[in-house]
Amino acid sequence: MRPCCSSLGNAAGISAVLVVGIALIFNYFDDDTVPVKYSSMSEDIKAQEEQFRLQNQSCFILGASGETGKVLLEELLQRNLFSRITLIGRRKLTFEGEAYKNLVQEVVDFEKLDEHAAAFQGHHVGYCCLGTTRAKAGADGFVRVDHDYVLKSAELAKAGGCQQFHLESSRGADKDSSFLYLKVKGQVEAEIEALDFDRFSIYRPGVLLVDRQESRPGEWLARKFFGAVSAVCTSSMSVPIQAVAKAMVSNTLLQPEKKTEILENKAIAALGKRAQK
Repeated sequence: MRPCCSSLGNAAGISAVLVVGIALIFNYFDDDTVPVKYSSMSEDIKAQEEQFRLQNQSCFILGASGETGKVLLEELLQRNLFSRITLIGRRKLTFEGEAYKNLVQEVVDFEKLDEHAAAFQGHHVGYCCLGTTRAKAGADGFVRVDHDYVLKSAELAKAGGCQQFHLESSRGADKDSSFLYLKVKGQVEAEIEALDFDRFSIYRPGVLLVDRQESRPGEWLARKFFGAVSAVCTSSMSVPIQAVAKAMVSNTLLQPEKKTEILENKAIAALGKRAQK
């Protein structure tokens, strides 16, 4: 073997050991919230799905053009739980294929949501994956999207008869945080909880493992690193985006002991894996 090849092999081996070591450290010091408790949690998901279909319920998705929203839509279509799925967004999305023929799309102006109250009426379940970043929209734009748009949508959904509201938030969300991102996420969680839905589910994933269409070098490196960690053990730091979508859909079928539930990263990963069985 050539010296350069030997060096590359040694470097790869060292890297693998480092990833395993760091993964074990993360796993040891993980401080994830205690898993959500449910009054009933049958192992037979298929039976639960069939029972849910018989209820002939409808749902809407906010943020269906985003990374999580796209995967969530595919999961909902595949599992066929709802008689009607409505996408609420700023523009109409283009889909090809028989699977999308029954989708309803409502185009709204998020700056004038009161004028689009009808789009939020008549849904049993709402999924919110709406969000942007400070880097993309600026501080004011981030607050407007992740707080103002999300909260107003929840208010209209509640007024329109929505019973369940499922919100994709973020690990570390805290209304008292000194970091704008985490503070805004925590504030909107608390304000939606005050709307008193029959059920309010908050999902706080860590780093989302997904190949984004728009990706900065730092984000790419972080995802590759945490992807390697997640291959070794379940951590509170990251989760595959498919697991988030599966968890949101599967959790819709379950009955939590409390009206408001917070699923931290580990609980999301566990529920996502359960849905694959």
